[in-house]
Amino acid sequence: MSIESLWAPWRLDYVKGAKPSEACVFCVAATRDPKRDKEHGVIGYGEHSYVLLNRYPYSNGHLLVVPYEHCADLDLLSPEAQADLHFMLMRAVRTIKKSYGCPAMNIGMNMGAAAGAGIASHLHYHVVPRWPGDTNFMPVVAGTKVIPESLSVVFDRLKATWDQDA
Repeated sequence: MSIESLWAPWRLDYVKGAKPSEACVFCVAATRDPKRDKEHGVIGYGEHSYVLLNRYPYSNGHLLVVPYEHCADLDLLSPEAQADLHFMLMRAVRTIKKSYGCPAMNIGMNMGAAAGAGIASHLHYHVVPRWPGDTNFMPVVAGTKVIPESLSVVFDRLKATWDQDA
């Protein structure tokens, strides 16, 4: 079985939506201000990178792992930042597994606009929980995505698990 098309019509809100004029959303979210973590969707901080919710998720628990350094090329990150980015990626995977019990995940980085990066100027990994049969007719036929939990509930669930794993 091969996939000929990947449908994500809900992404149109992001694609057509207003983009920040100058401020990078990832740099803004990396405030390290616990009072604003939920507002920005930040689940946890590392030494050189942090983890936050994707505001336009493909599934419940879709996380982004982002270096603090505003950088578009993985090769330009310091070795310490590269190591921390990978450490935080693995911690995000553990957090999703413990929080949602998903049997699989998609993990990837679109480096550059031509590769599909929505925010090409700032590297970030996507960590997307997956379940057997987790795609259905709704996005394709009705242009509607069914996500059973709000981002606020997803944040609370993942944040509690993240904090337990500290």
